[in-house]
Amino acid sequence: MYDRRSFVGHGLSALALGALAAPAGAATPPIEIPSEPIPGLTIAPEFYPTVVRVRSDLEPGSIHVISSEHFLYYIARKRTAIRYGVAVGKAELVFRGACEVGRKVEWPSWKPTPEMIERNPKAYAKYADGMPGGPKNPLGARAIYLYQNGRDTAIRIHGTTEPNSIGRSVSNGCLRMVNEHVMDLYERVALGAPVTVY
Repeated sequence: MYDRRSFVGHGLSALALGALAAPAGAATPPIEIPSEPIPGLTIAPEFYPTVVRVRSDLEPGSIHVISSEHFLYYIARKRTAIRYGVAVGKAELVFRGACEVGRKVEWPSWKPTPEMIERNPKAYAKYADGMPGGPKNPLGARAIYLYQNGRDTAIRIHGTTEPNSIGRSVSNGCLRMVNEHVMDLYERVALGAPVTVY
């Protein structure tokens, strides 16, 4: 069972802690994160990228998503993660499980799944043949494709045309991020990296 206290560790809450600079004289440099305000973006401050301390047993390079809190943690190095805000699936559509990064795409094309079209044909049937990548594409600027046992789960960590949805449970199962934030994560995470969604 997931326990937020054991995930974050040492009594540090999952609230924004600010960038954790290396102590004076330390060999470990601070982690650079996007920090500039994004015009028109109205999300709570805690959903901006923040460096936080986490449990020491979490593997550097891995991703952990706490769906109930709308946070994605990229483990940048031992005991240190970059926490990003995300939007997750509606209650009945939340994806959970262990997977890995199977593919990474800049400005990805998008095609709704048959299940999405069946649930809401008015919204999705017109895109049954797909939509090319670009600023109006629902997957936004970057997509990180999640695979299980070498097979595409149809779940993505991706950008969005609705950045103000971050911090909410509104998607068809995918994990949405602000475009600037998913671009940052995209550059950090490697193909094959383990991902766990709680």
